[in-house]
Amino acid sequence: MIELDFSKSEDGLIPAIVQESNSGEVLMLAYINQKSWQKTLETGKAHFWSRSRNTLWLKGESSGNIQMIKDIFVDCDQDTVVFKVEQIGGAACHKGYHSCFYRRVSGNELEIQGKPVFDPDKVYG
Repeated sequence: MIELDFSKSEDGLIPAIVQESNSGEVLMLAYINQKSWQKTLETGKAHFWSRSRNTLWLKGESSGNIQMIKDIFVDCDQDTVVFKVEQIGGAACHKGYHSCFYRRVSGNELEIQGKPVFDPDKVYG
C-alpha cells in the first residue's frame, strides 16, 4: 500500500481535496487518517475521518451521494491528497449543494451560487 505521512499532525489527519474528475471543480475539503485511506483504496469509494463524530465516514452513507474514486494524486510531501471523483447523486455538500464552495465573496457579503440539489432536513432529519 502507498504510505502517506500522517505523522505531521498530532491527530494523524491529513487534508483530502475532492475534485470532480470530469470538470476539475473543487467539491469539498475533508480529512483522512490511515484507516480512511486504507478503506478508500480497498473500496474505490471516498472515505474520510469525521472530526466532529470522531469516526470513519463513507461519504454519502446517509444521503446516497457517494463519491467514486477515479484518480488520486499525492503531493510532494505525501501529507495531502487530491481525490478525483465521480459524484453520485449530484451533491457533495451536506447543505444540499453540488459543491461545498457554493458561496462567493462579493464585497462584504457571501453570495450564494446555484441552488441546492436536495433538502438537508429531509435527508438528515
